[in-house]
Amino acid sequence: MSKREIYEAKTEKLLLPIAEANHVEIYDIEYVKEGSDWYLRAYIDKQGGVTINDCEAVSRALSDALDQEDFVEDAYILEVSSPGLGRLLKKDKHFAGSLMEKVEVKTYRPVLGSKEFEGILKAFDEKTITLLLEDGEKELVFARSDVAAVRLAFNP
Repeated sequence: MSKREIYEAKTEKLLLPIAEANHVEIYDIEYVKEGSDWYLRAYIDKQGGVTINDCEAVSRALSDALDQEDFVEDAYILEVSSPGLGRLLKKDKHFAGSLMEKVEVKTYRPVLGSKEFEGILKAFDEKTITLLLEDGEKELVFARSDVAAVRLAFNP
């Protein structure tokens, strides 16, 4: 496992009881470098959406837990937020929760002359993502290895 994966997994383990106590679910955790800064981001969600108070309560508790465990070697900035309207779909649970919703798919290289597609997420499995295109008649099946990103469309 990479340092990033280890930090994300340990953070998720610390965050689980905090999320449960605050009646939110963990959507995703990421440890990324942007410019010269490292960020440890926890995305939380709940039915009806999270509030600033949810984010603040989880952030305070997670910050205390991270300080106590002290496993992150680099200086980092902790952020706790909602995944937002145009949330990235990374995990199978994200795809399952977004079936039959409008999504945007970006590929690493052109497919049928384009690298960006919009349509309804019709199906997925461990190797593919199936999109029903705007006309409602044409389906495109993408290999997951060819897909750079999938996110909910802003204008459903």
